[in-house]
Amino acid sequence: MKKLIQISIITLVAFLFSSYVFADQFKVTWVYDGDTFKAEGHNIEIVVRFIAIDAPEVSYTKGKPSQPFSIQAKKILTDLILNRTVNIKGYGLDKHNRLLAVVSYGGKNIGVEMIQQGLAEIYQGKLPDNFNLKDYNRAEFHAKTSRKGMWSQGDNYISPREWRERELR
Repeated sequence: MKKLIQISIITLVAFLFSSYVFADQFKVTWVYDGDTFKAEGHNIEIVVRFIAIDAPEVSYTKGKPSQPFSIQAKKILTDLILNRTVNIKGYGLDKHNRLLAVVSYGGKNIGVEMIQQGLAEIYQGKLPDNFNLKDYNRAEFHAKTSRKGMWSQGDNYISPREWRERELR
């Protein structure tokens, strides 16, 4: 029954907010990887995918490797938000029915924080019109020039998008 309610809520959210932005607070209950987590609030459970960032891929398939720095990204995100009440500003759903959102805690944009630490890059796909990437661009520039996290791989660096295409398909 809870699953049915969850699916109905997701469908309702998708219908009502597919082109609108909404914001609210939710408690983070699980971190899947460096850019996706589960949260609860208002008697619903949601899966959230950070908008505008792409973190290294954790493999959940036996025999398939995880991308370098994926475990570190998951750990840092866990340290930053697990069991905390975060602010979620939603921008609709992705093709996997995850809420695309800017997530903040303690006044910090957590997506920008992940990029600053070299544990995510700016998402290379389509973003909402007029989405402001200024802080994301600045964070990625500093992480790259400082060779932080995944940027320390130099010429061996592979974007999460390319990794998914090569390794997880």
